[in-house]
Amino acid sequence: MPMRQERFRHGRGACRCVLGFLATTSGVRFAVILYPRALCPKMNGTGRRRAFSFKEDKMIIVGELINASRKAITEAIRNRDVEAVQAVARQEHEAGANYIDVNAGIFLEGEEDYMRWLVRTVQAVVEGPCSIDTPNPKAIEAGLSVHQGTPMINSISLESDRYNRMIPLLAGTDCRIVALCMSDQGMPKTAEDRLRVADKLINGLVQNRIPLENIYVDPLVQPISVDRTFGIEFLKAIALIKEKFIGVHTMCGLSNVSYGLPGRPLVNQTFMSMAVALGLDGAIINPLDKRMMANIIAAEALAGRDNFCMNFMKAHRAKKFEF
Repeated sequence: MPMRQERFRHGRGACRCVLGFLATTSGVRFAVILYPRALCPKMNGTGRRRAFSFKEDKMIIVGELINASRKAITEAIRNRDVEAVQAVARQEHEAGANYIDVNAGIFLEGEEDYMRWLVRTVQAVVEGPCSIDTPNPKAIEAGLSVHQGTPMINSISLESDRYNRMIPLLAGTDCRIVALCMSDQGMPKTAEDRLRVADKLINGLVQNRIPLENIYVDPLVQPISVDRTFGIEFLKAIALIKEKFIGVHTMCGLSNVSYGLPGRPLVNQTFMSMAVALGLDGAIINPLDKRMMANIIAAEALAGRDNFCMNFMKAHRAKKFEF
């Protein structure tokens, strides 16, 4: 049974109450969770949250290009090149990215300051939220301190050290959380193993006042060039997670599946269609890849996630299928 959410007035502030049964692989648990106004995410300078309008019942696209692992971005961050970073952010946003991922992880010293600068730089030209991409709680805090609106946090996992450091920071916020299916035992190989890790992650987050609809589980796709079962086990995990945890989203960095292969774009596009059919509703990708973006639109229509194919027809009129 999906959780039901209601709002009510309590004292001088608004609270949100989530009532219902949380079905898990380890049984059925009843959850009643209150979200006081004091635990809502960071406000902007006016004391109000900026609201960004995109539907989270459609595929959520996280633009992956502002990542310090890319040489051009490394130089732009190091030199505080505002124009270079903003140019990429604009391109990703205009191409359809709902979140702009920002990552300064290679800078072991000063990551917090770089993250703060990246968030400010991106949001100065993009009317939309960022995905704050780091396992470093201090860097996340730095990004949150200047972020306008509700960000995505990429990411938490079940690895003890990472989990214990992240939970106090995320508890009770309205942030979107990417939850990686990884534990102290490493990366799971089967769909069932992924589901067990997802069960613990989801329950841990819900118990720390994170709504189900704000959780994006990443089952972690691995290269099919290494093991022929990696692709199908990921796809099975998507289906299992969506079936067991109504309201939870799924997310992935899809390009890992084709690592080490020729013709990677073809593999990635085909795999995306298969994943969408089984319930994938979030992807960390290059939104400037027109064929991939078009593939997602077509896949959602075929999967019954585009009423009357309105989004498909809109994209056609906008000439998004012309490469």
